[in-house]
Amino acid sequence: MTPGQFLAQIKRGAPPAAILLLGPEAYERRRIKAALRATVLETAVTQHDLADLSLAEVLDDARALSLFAEERVIWVTNAEAALPKGKSAGAGVDGDGEGDGEPAAAGGGAAVLGAYLKDPTPGVTLVFEAIRFDFEGDDKRKQERVRKFYAGIRDVVELQKYSVQDARAETESLARKAGCKLAPDALDLLVEALGADIARIAVEIEKLALYAGDRVIGVDDIPALVPDARATTIFALVNALGRRDRLRALGVLDTLTREGEYLPLALAFLSTQFRMALVAREAGLKSSQQVQTHFQRMGVPMWGSRADQVYQTVTKFSKPQLERAMSLIYQADKGLRDARPDDRIVMEQFITRLVG
Repeated sequence: MTPGQFLAQIKRGAPPAAILLLGPEAYERRRIKAALRATVLETAVTQHDLADLSLAEVLDDARALSLFAEERVIWVTNAEAALPKGKSAGAGVDGDGEGDGEPAAAGGGAAVLGAYLKDPTPGVTLVFEAIRFDFEGDDKRKQERVRKFYAGIRDVVELQKYSVQDARAETESLARKAGCKLAPDALDLLVEALGADIARIAVEIEKLALYAGDRVIGVDDIPALVPDARATTIFALVNALGRRDRLRALGVLDTLTREGEYLPLALAFLSTQFRMALVAREAGLKSSQQVQTHFQRMGVPMWGSRADQVYQTVTKFSKPQLERAMSLIYQADKGLRDARPDDRIVMEQFITRLVG
């Protein structure tokens, strides 16, 4: 189930006897933890780590009746540590087929958990947190092994990472709740600079709300407080070149250089911007809405303001100019890889040729 479905389930009634949280998304995990804490007394929340205790010891605690609270929440971290390791168990939890030859939880196993779940302690909610592996790539097989080990738990909440579109929508919601007035371009930079990590975005919005007070937060405010703010400056460079604003582009490059930014990263963002603009130009797209719809149909994440940026580049550069821009990006990339006196010289030459 999704985090939203599980939170709705908690509101409707008592939480289940056991829950498995799968996936690395920290923001939703915190929301679930806060919701479960609200169902019991503060002193009725216990946390265990399966890297230190066996699964059997955790279940023994769950079976113990409390003298002070009828309802309890037992939060169990490092749920992956309960899986057996070593050659006798096949591939280890890290999927390398090797281990230390000993089970990670000497006194526990799936059978012990299954026996508990047949007759769980009334009023006790066990939450197993398995956040080490993602849902894609090499992690997918490892996560399936975790899921199989905890197959006795019926309530499995998948903590998928936010897409860029979903992160932007949630950021708008968080900003409203915090009374934080974010300009649309500032909001986009915040989401992109933090990689759509909504847990970090939530923290930064609180800081920005205190910093700005009642005034609207613009693009220039974000670097003042947000970690990785240099990344937002990269997006400013992309936007300046997309508008063919050479003076602004050179000024942003100066800022990037003084802050010690890795300039090949800036060039990579520029490459993406101009490739998208070239695709939009060749497809004959005539508006930001058409750009957004076209790329979404192709499976490429695209939201309104991003589509505006791409379309703005399309309107400023003809097709031959976009093709020339891609050639200049290739030359600049090659120059950044060669032996040279200064990355800045390569980038200044690139900007001057591109918007000259």
